[in-house]
Amino acid sequence: MHHAVLPQNTIKAFVVFCVFCVFRGFKIMKEEIFMYVGRIVAVGKSQDNKITAMYRVSSRSFPNRQSKKIGEAIAIVPKEGFEQDIYKNPYISYNCLRLTGHYAIVANGTHTDPIAEKLTGGMSVRDAMITVLHGMDYEHDSYNTPRITAVIDSAGQTGTLGIIRLDGIFVKTFELEAGEAYYVATYEHNYPSETFKDNNFHVDDADEACDYILGKGAFADLERPISAACVIQEQDGFSIAFKDIESQ
Repeated sequence: MHHAVLPQNTIKAFVVFCVFCVFRGFKIMKEEIFMYVGRIVAVGKSQDNKITAMYRVSSRSFPNRQSKKIGEAIAIVPKEGFEQDIYKNPYISYNCLRLTGHYAIVANGTHTDPIAEKLTGGMSVRDAMITVLHGMDYEHDSYNTPRITAVIDSAGQTGTLGIIRLDGIFVKTFELEAGEAYYVATYEHNYPSETFKDNNFHVDDADEACDYILGKGAFADLERPISAACVIQEQDGFSIAFKDIESQ
């Protein structure tokens, strides 16, 4: 019986090919498991019936940002040493959380303030969102980044999500139930619907809400979290918190 002996170069090439296939398969699996969706706004109600609004910054281009309390608002600003980034992109610094009456607003841009002002003036949540989002349009940067916003109404126990994209504007109000949260993001998960939902949502306070949107539940597999600002309804009004991920 004769045995064929493969040349050494053929064996090496086969081993390299196998390693490549394994690496490529792992890379594809990772891409399927983890997804970059950009900025996120969410509304929800914890299992003990506290309604909450959450905002998360996720960023590839400008990760050196933080949440900071400025006056009565929470703002997204560059970290120390990166202040010049605002001259590279004027959209990266803004108030992301505002309170007015029985409303709390979170958003990914300068539309936060005019929405709060419209609500203060008596406009409905839907009309305030549509008016401001339509008037300001999506961000005219290289990505045509959508503007997103979320509003919770402690009087009506509702949460509303809105987004304006290059191809349209979408606003939806949800009757919030205990243990549920809904979200919309700037990319991929970029329309308000029952599809983008967390069915096991629970936080005890605004600080836990920050932890949640930064890496738990439905948000755990969404990549590149940077910072979060959240608000939750307590017995005596709204409570807010903000948190940065330091290891960037």
